[in-house]
Amino acid sequence: MLFVRDRDGAYRPAPEQQVFTEANRLSGYRLRRGTRISSSRDAGAAIGYRLRDKQCEVFACLFLDACHRVLAFKEMFRGSINRATVHPREVVREALQLNAAAVVLTHNHPSGDPSPSKEDIALTNRLMDVLEVIDVRVLDHLVIGEEIVSFADYGLLGDR
Repeated sequence: MLFVRDRDGAYRPAPEQQVFTEANRLSGYRLRRGTRISSSRDAGAAIGYRLRDKQCEVFACLFLDACHRVLAFKEMFRGSINRATVHPREVVREALQLNAAAVVLTHNHPSGDPSPSKEDIALTNRLMDVLEVIDVRVLDHLVIGEEIVSFADYGLLGDR
């Protein structure tokens, strides 16, 4: 629980919006350039608050260098309540522009159910194939809902 001090010096629980604002500020700190991402848990902690409460589906990428340090976090595509159209060429272009060696793909499910769909799995495989051509490794795909599902943790990235 987050507490704030009022004008009289007493501490009280922070309003929900202030809690979300602080969580976003902290997640921004975790996503600053040079921060090392060593697990799906690290990536989820950094990204989760950024996408969790979006009303539409948002597809984003966490671009990393060869030592898995953050280069940039980019919201790439926005969609409707249950779908976002993702253009692989735009992901490739951003990866090349940032000179990324690896990427963590992520998107939210506004419904709150983080279960990957068949379309999510197919998109991940397509992006892995396309990014492999330019030597950019897909480390994970996180689906953000009430909880976070990691493709890597669930063995959904295959044997690459």
